[in-house]
Amino acid sequence: MKIERIELYHVAMPLIYPWRTAYGEDSAIHSVLCRMISGSVEGWGESTPLAAPCYSPEWAGGVFHTVSEWLAPAVIGQEFESGDALQETLSLYKGNSFAKAALDNAWWSLHSRISGVPLHTALGATRDEVPVGADFGVMDHLDDLVEAVGTAVAEKFPRIKLKFRPGWDVPMLQAVRTSFPDDIFHIDCNSGYRLSDVALFQAIDEFQLAMIEQPLQHDDLTDHRELQKQIRTPVCLDESITNPLRARQAVDLKSGQYINVKPGRVGGLTNAVKIHDLCQQAGIPCWVGGMLESATGASHCAALAMLDNFTYPADIFPSEKYYHEDLAQVPLSLSVTKEGVPGVKAFQELPDPDFKRLQSLTIQKKMISS
Repeated sequence: MKIERIELYHVAMPLIYPWRTAYGEDSAIHSVLCRMISGSVEGWGESTPLAAPCYSPEWAGGVFHTVSEWLAPAVIGQEFESGDALQETLSLYKGNSFAKAALDNAWWSLHSRISGVPLHTALGATRDEVPVGADFGVMDHLDDLVEAVGTAVAEKFPRIKLKFRPGWDVPMLQAVRTSFPDDIFHIDCNSGYRLSDVALFQAIDEFQLAMIEQPLQHDDLTDHRELQKQIRTPVCLDESITNPLRARQAVDLKSGQYINVKPGRVGGLTNAVKIHDLCQQAGIPCWVGGMLESATGASHCAALAMLDNFTYPADIFPSEKYYHEDLAQVPLSLSVTKEGVPGVKAFQELPDPDFKRLQSLTIQKKMISS
C-alpha cells in the first residue's frame, strides 16, 4: 500500500491522579499520534514516550520532530507491503524507537483495515482475549496503597504490580505482603537501583515475588545478568530491550528470566512480534506493557498481547482508571475472561481518536503529503 498522507499530533492527556515512579512524576501523559492515509483508508498509531526523557532517552516533543522532519518524509509516497519493509527504510536512522513506533503502529492499523483482518489476527494471534494485571504507582500514603490493592484483590486481578523506588521500597512491600500473603505481586524499579544494591534485592527474595522488573540501569544487560546470578527472584527486563537485537543479546547473556514488551519502546508492532518469537524459541516468557496510552494505542497493545508467548498478565488498563475522558472515540473497558479474571478482548475495529478531543489536547501538529 502507498502512504499518501501522514498527520502528526503531539498531545498532552491530563491524568486523574499523578503517575509517580522511580524516574519522576507525570500529571499528564504526552503522546504522539500518527494518522496514516492510503487512498480512502486511514490508520492510527500512537507512541507515548512521556513529556521528559526520563523513562528513556526519547521524549514526546523530540519524537514529534524526529518523525515530522526525518522519518515521515522518508516513507511518504512510498509503498510498503510489510512492516519489515517499513522498518528497513527507517533503519537508516539510528535508535529513536518511539519515533519509529508511531509510524509502524499506524502502518499495522492501516494494513488491518485494508486487508479486512482484525489486528490481533494480522499479528498472528490465536486468542481473542487475555488477562490483565493491576498496577499501582507511588501514592501519598501507604494506607491508600493497601486499600487500593485490596480492591484489586477483591476484583480478582491475577497479579499486581507495585512501583518501587528509594523511600517507597521494603516497608511498602512488607505492608502489602503482610496484608495479602498469598497473592501474586511483582515490583517495578524503573532503573532506580545499581548492582551495588544487591543486598537489598537479596532481602526481597523473602517476599516471593513473581519478578523484579528493570531494577538496574535503563540500558544495561550485563549488570542485570550478575544480579540474576545472586538472587532467587526472577529479573524482568523492560527499558533495556529497545529492539530485537537487544532482546537476542539479553537471551544469550541470560540477563533475566522475563521480558516486558512495549510496542513504543521497541520500535513498533513489527519489532514487538519479532521479540515475542525470539523469546518463544528461547523459552523466555514475555508480557505486554503499556505507557498509559489512550485507547487508540492501548488497543494495539491488546492485539499484541493475544500472541501465544505473552503468558504473564498484561499492563493494559481501562480508560477510566487514568482519564476522565479518553482521547479515543471508544474507551477501553475490561471484561471478564473465560478464567473469571479481569481481561481485555480483541478489538474487531480499532478505536480512532475523537477529533474534537484530539484538537483540544494537541500541543503541535504537522501534515506531510506526497
